Formats: sequence, structure tokens, C-alpha cells
Amino acid sequence: MPDDAPRIAQYRRNLAFTTDAGIAPRARIGLVTLATDQTIETEFRQTVGLPGIGLYESRIYNDARITPETLRAMERDIGVGAGLILPGERLDVMAFGCTSATIVLGEEVVFGHLRSGRPEVACTTPPTAVLAALARLGAGRIAVLTPYRDNVNAAVAAFLARRGVEVAAFGSFSEDDDRVVARIDPASIRAAILDLGAAPEVEAVFVSCTSLRLVAEAASIEAALGKPVTSSNHAMAWHALRLAGIDDRLPQFGRLFTLDTDA
Repeated sequence: MPDDAPRIAQYRRNLAFTTDAGIAPRARIGLVTLATDQTIETEFRQTVGLPGIGLYESRIYNDARITPETLRAMERDIGVGAGLILPGERLDVMAFGCTSATIVLGEEVVFGHLRSGRPEVACTTPPTAVLAALARLGAGRIAVLTPYRDNVNAAVAAFLARRGVEVAAFGSFSEDDDRVVARIDPASIRAAILDLGAAPEVEAVFVSCTSLRLVAEAASIEAALGKPVTSSNHAMAWHALRLAGIDDRLPQFGRLFTLDTDA
């Protein structure tokens, strides 16, 4: 110890120790999320917070106003955010927590940034995960609920159409401030889902936006609606687990969490 350190009766260096696989021997999941997001981390911890699974997070700057322009501006920071998550350590999955930015930028662009420091890591985004979830649920005609303004809604609808998903009903809270979106209460979200999902041609409901809350209510809403329900966070948490090789069935989070990723 330094000469000016307090006198200690016994001071032992180089104590013996052993190592194990750490706090997350089953899987390590990295999550890049937005500076304004108040919801995704809580919903991810609810769903992926299983013994032996670690969730490691990083935030990137975003404007609280969600427009195509502010969504595109996020691109410059995605790789930086990804690089801050356990640098030099193993990650099994890397997830990016913004639905609308992924749609505006493109999945492959986002994947490229997430993999900038880990070329082989499995990646997911909310749109990626939702498509996998709908395929697994066998739902080709859906209702969509968003908080977005019209031009962002148009991008969401166009993305789904390009990927072969028929949007039979579409509803929006028409709120472009992410800080307000995070405070839309579960009762409002539930009412909107039950309204949009009631149409007989709708096979499932997708709630788009990582700031909207669904995970805690998904199973209850499904029971009332009689149809599967998922959201950006709900689907991406499921997809991240499955990509990491975690096949635990978690029916408390709804039908999706009882399924693996095989069609």
C-alpha cells in the first residue's frame, strides 16, 4: 500500500480466487435503447429476467419528437451505443429498441451498426421480431395500434405490406412526443386493442412503439379478445430469448411466449 495509507494490522495481497461463468451463464442480451424511452427496459426485465440471463443496456440520443427526420438522425449513434455494451466480452444477441427508426433506416442498416464491433452476433429489432412473431402465430391479417403521427404511420403500414402482412385495421393515438407516449395508461391501450381487434378479419393485434406498455397485460387482453396480441417490446424480448437459445415457456406473458421460433 502507499506509504501514507492508514495503518492496517493485516493486509494481504494476491488472495486466491476461482472464476465461474459469471452472472449470465445461459445468455447475454445487449439492448441499445433511446434516451427518452421510459418503458422498454422495464418490460425487457420482466420478460428476459430469468435466472442465468443477463440484460446489458446502452442509451443513445434521440429527439423526443418522433418524425422521419429525427428517426434518421439516430443512425449516427447506433454503432456507438452498441460498442459500449460489454466491449470485448461475449454477447449472444444484440437488440435495437426503436420500431419506427428501424423502419425508416432499414433493418440491414441497423444490423450493420449493431454488428460493427461483433460481426457474428445475432440481431433483432422490433420490426424484425414482430414479423417473426406473426409468422409463428400464423397471423397474416392484423390490426396495428401506434402512437405516431400520420407520416410515420404511413411508413409502418408500407413496411408491413412489403413484408406480406395485411393490415386490416389501423389506429393511432396521434402523439409525436415520446415523453407523453410513455405515459399513455394501460387502460387506454387495452381499450384501443379491444376496439381494433374486434373486427372478424383481424387475426392478431400489433402495438407498435417501444414506449407503449403491453407486457404485463398481454395475457389478460388476449383472454378478453380471443386473439393473439404483441407489441414492439413484447415481440423483441421473445425473439431475443429465442435467438439466444432460451426456450423457456412463459404463458404469463401471453401466447407468443409459449412458442419457439420454428414455423
